[in-house]
Amino acid sequence: MTNWLIAVRGRTTLVVLSCDVGDDMLVEGLIAVAAAGGGAIVQAAGTDAWNGIRGGFARIFGRGEAAREQVELERLDQTRAVLEAAQEGDEAQRVEIAQVARWQTRLETLLEELPEAEQQQVVAELQALVAEAAAAKPAETVHNDFSRASFTNSQVLGSGSMTVTNNYDK
Repeated sequence: MTNWLIAVRGRTTLVVLSCDVGDDMLVEGLIAVAAAGGGAIVQAAGTDAWNGIRGGFARIFGRGEAAREQVELERLDQTRAVLEAAQEGDEAQRVEIAQVARWQTRLETLLEELPEAEQQQVVAELQALVAEAAAAKPAETVHNDFSRASFTNSQVLGSGSMTVTNNYDK
């Protein structure tokens, strides 16, 4: 028996996958798992969870080979760069759809080539990554504009990266 849960979240459709698989995994099930994985990569690209999800997918594709894993990390970074470079609106949506399809196809190929026992292991790993992506929040950025403020004998406290511009001469 196979059960699927599909949810729409954020900027793309993210398939949150829950499946109970019998002895023989159905081709449709593999396609759904691959689609969920492709969506998870795109969904996670702009979140704080990216590094963990990125590493998990690289391990899945690398299958224990460090060199292959490194190549996959580079591919994942390229995907994130393409998504970040996309403009708003229709262009961004087209880029997201293309990236989901790219990763879905790669995952389908990988799953189809694995022996059944390994398929089930990879499906479990993918489910965990999809759940992690679903729970991820977008990376937070903060911008404070003090261009019209005046400070006398003041202190600025904070953490993270900060740019301070001296406007005394203006």
